[in-house]
Amino acid sequence: MDVVITRDISEIARTVADEIEQLLREKPTAVLGLATGSSPLAVYDELARRHREGRISFAQARGFMLDEYVGLSTDHPERYFNVIVRDFLSKVDFAPGAVSGPDGNAEDPEAAAAEYDRAIIAAGGIDLQILGVGSNGHIAFNEPGSAADSRTRVLELTEQTRRDNSRFFEGNVDAVPTRCVTQGLGTILEARRIFLIALGEVKAAAVHELVDGQVTTDWPITLLHHHPKVSVLVDEAAANLLSAPTH
Repeated sequence: MDVVITRDISEIARTVADEIEQLLREKPTAVLGLATGSSPLAVYDELARRHREGRISFAQARGFMLDEYVGLSTDHPERYFNVIVRDFLSKVDFAPGAVSGPDGNAEDPEAAAAEYDRAIIAAGGIDLQILGVGSNGHIAFNEPGSAADSRTRVLELTEQTRRDNSRFFEGNVDAVPTRCVTQGLGTILEARRIFLIALGEVKAAAVHELVDGQVTTDWPITLLHHHPKVSVLVDEAAANLLSAPTH
């Protein structure tokens, strides 16, 4: 596992975009794992810039999102599929239907979650996964205590996560859904390459547990130690609890 600390978010964006550009050059049909939230925004902006310049195309690629709220209307601006369209897909050239997200409005969410997991496998798995992390160490919506071999499923969101996400709902915690559909930790760890991005002091405890702590499901982020090819890209604020400098 590589841990890279940088002062400049644009450096993080370039690092991830360089790898995605190289991947798509070698494998135009690559499957990307897409995260929402604030952490990957600079990466998506950098990829969109390269697309405008003609350096990169997603026309043959596919994408799978990490998670989705349960019960938000299909036109809700914070529905994660709408967020990824707004932040990324509308700016590049994925083919219609090439990017999928979990169905948070299915009549049987558990069955839909299992089908989503099978769809990722049928597509050949994720070539490169972008991850963020929650303040309590969750990745996707796998809250503390999630099983290391968990698959895509429906979960209850913790109050901490709902409070953290209330900033996207005008600060109203009650407007944040109580349930989600999320790829499981086992699903995520099957990706062939993972980039985790952590920004800001609110992520410092999680980064500290990842780098200096033990592997434990109490901090799901620490399970990344089980993956053979992970890069952790953090800013100085997110790194301020580390016991020793990395690179």
